[in-house]
Amino acid sequence: MISGMDHSPDRLPTTEAAVTALRALAAEYAREIEVTHDIGADRTTRRSAAGIGVTTDPDGSLPHEAYIEFGGLPRVSVRLYPEDDALITVEDIECPDIPRDDVPAFLRSVFAGLAHVRARRFPPGYRLVVPLPGDRAHVEYIPGVLLTPWLSRHVR
Repeated sequence: MISGMDHSPDRLPTTEAAVTALRALAAEYAREIEVTHDIGADRTTRRSAAGIGVTTDPDGSLPHEAYIEFGGLPRVSVRLYPEDDALITVEDIECPDIPRDDVPAFLRSVFAGLAHVRARRFPPGYRLVVPLPGDRAHVEYIPGVLLTPWLSRHVR
């Protein structure tokens, strides 16, 4: 093993590695998956300062971004960014800044029914809670008007 390099199976070093992991997850949960790739600094969403006609990063590499939509309920989409993070949307609730390595675990919690909505009476409010490995959880605020039927079924 090369020192300083992490070769753990949960490590997703590239966008393509993450897409491959998400395809396997879709097959595991019998969900349809649609993937759209954007490659090049002129095509990715966070590269507005790249300049006209510039397709590579300053180091010469091509940034790779992917947008993934899963079929079925809950409605889930994932935007994988070249900067090793992702935006996951569950039933119109955006969960930004999810580390790329946590995306499969996040989706596994959602698809397996571990994700739930925490309700609070006073002050009234809802939060989407998605358990992650290592006794961690991602918590996202849900405006009351965005409580879909799927989210309502998972209120605790």
